[in-house]
Amino acid sequence: MTVLAATLTRRVTCPGGNVVRNGACCALFPVLQDIQANLFDGGICGEDAHSALRLAFHDAIGFSRTRNVGGGADGSIVVFADTELAFHANAGIDDIVNTQLPFIAKHNLSAGDFIQFAAAVGVSNCAGGPRLKFSLGRPPPVAAAADLTVPEPFDNVTSILARFQDAGFSPPEVVALLASHSIAAADEVDPTIPGTPFDSTPGTFDTQIFVEILLKGTSFPGTGPNPGEVESPLRGEMRLQSDFAIARDPRTACLWQANVNQEGLMTSAFAAAMAKLSVLGQNTKNLVDCSDVIPIPKSFTGSAHLPAGSTLKDIEASCKLFPFPTLKADPGPATSVAPV
Repeated sequence: MTVLAATLTRRVTCPGGNVVRNGACCALFPVLQDIQANLFDGGICGEDAHSALRLAFHDAIGFSRTRNVGGGADGSIVVFADTELAFHANAGIDDIVNTQLPFIAKHNLSAGDFIQFAAAVGVSNCAGGPRLKFSLGRPPPVAAAADLTVPEPFDNVTSILARFQDAGFSPPEVVALLASHSIAAADEVDPTIPGTPFDSTPGTFDTQIFVEILLKGTSFPGTGPNPGEVESPLRGEMRLQSDFAIARDPRTACLWQANVNQEGLMTSAFAAAMAKLSVLGQNTKNLVDCSDVIPIPKSFTGSAHLPAGSTLKDIEASCKLFPFPTLKADPGPATSVAPV
C-alpha cells in the first residue's frame, strides 16, 4: 500500500526546478514563459488573453456526435485557416490566429495543443478565473471543420442549444461556457467600435456578465442595431442578442440567474465545461494531463453589484423558481465602459 501511494504521488523535477507529475509536461515551461512574456504582455488579462479563449472555443466546437463536421479541438482553424477563417462566424479570429502562428512555429507543439494551452494560460491571467485543465498530445488535424458549426449571436436559443447538444453539451454546460463573456469583447458585431466589452469588468473573471445582461437595455454603444446586437444598459458596453435571449429563455433563465454573485459556482462549472470542450474529438487515452503547468489565477474577493445609476427595478429577471438576489449599486455617476 505504501509503495502504491508513493507511485501515485511521484513527481518529476524539470530543468529550471518546476515539479510536475509527468516528465512530458516539462517541455511546456519554456512555452509558458514565452507566451506570458510575448503573447500576453507580461501575463495580463488583456485582448490577447480574451482572444485566445475565443479561438479555443471556435476551434473545438467544430465537432458533432452524429455527423462528420470536424475533428473538434484539433487546431484545424489554424492549419486550414484559408477555409475556416472565411466562415462568417469566425470573423475577426484571423487576428489571434496570425498572432499565435509564430509561437506555434517556434515550439514543438501541435496547433491543437497550442491553442488550448494558450487559452488556459490566458484565463489564468484573469483574477477570479479557474485553473483550467490542459492535456498534451493532440495529433495534427486531418481536415477543416465544416461551416455553420460555430453558433452566431443572431441565432435563436433553440438552434444554439441544438448545435451544442449535437456537440455533446447540455443547457447547463452552455450557460457555463458563456461565463467566458465575463472577459470578452466584440470587434466585429459593430466594426466601428472594436474592443467593446460585454460587461463592465472585462479584466476580471467575475459574475458581472450575469447581472448586466439582465439589466434593461437603453441604447446601442455604436451604430446599432447590427445583426446579433440588442440594446445595452451601459454606455460603451456591447450586448449580444444570444446572451440576452439565453438569459430570458424559460429553458435557461434560472441557470443564468443562478450564477449571479456565485463566483465559485460559476468558475467550477466553467472549468468543467472547458475541460470537456478542450478535448472534443480527441482520444483522451492518448493525452497526458499537464494541468499542473497552468498557473494558479489570482483570487477574486469582490461581489456582484449593480452598476452605478442602476437599481433592482432595472433587472429583467426571468427565472420563476427563485427571486433575483439583492445587490448593492455602485455609488457615483452612471457607469460607462471603456474599450479594451
